[in-house]
Amino acid sequence: MDEIQIRQATPGDLDTLLEFEQGIIEAERPFDSTLKEEKISYYDLGAYIEDSNTEVVVAECDGQLIGSGYARIMEALPYLKHEKYAYLGFMYVRPGYRGKGVNKQIVDALKKWSLKQGVTEMRLNVYSANEAAIKAYEKAGFVKHIINMRMPLV
Repeated sequence: MDEIQIRQATPGDLDTLLEFEQGIIEAERPFDSTLKEEKISYYDLGAYIEDSNTEVVVAECDGQLIGSGYARIMEALPYLKHEKYAYLGFMYVRPGYRGKGVNKQIVDALKKWSLKQGVTEMRLNVYSANEAAIKAYEKAGFVKHIINMRMPLV
């Protein structure tokens, strides 16, 4: 395996990124019974690639895209100490490359970009039962902060 390169995503990457999105959705379906059963989409990846407040990156190895992620600059709630933060999403690594530090390299690249934007905090959401993802994020430096809860009414 050659060295893994992290680079900014381009519109030419979109077909593969859409495949990654479906990989994320399929991985998350067991954790969320509220997802529609038909094909769904989480992101407007083409718009994110063009958006100056969003950095979409890909991990590349041997000429193949093997991972992705984005950071979006978001306005913080008015009562928080920071005015804005970077929200991480679209975090994906192809199965054959998991456990090799690719996720951390993606997070590190997004952290570097976020710091250049004047952001002092990164946040993300992860399903509480997705232990593998939680472990990967903790390895990258994230700590558990809040629990989002839901209650079906019907």
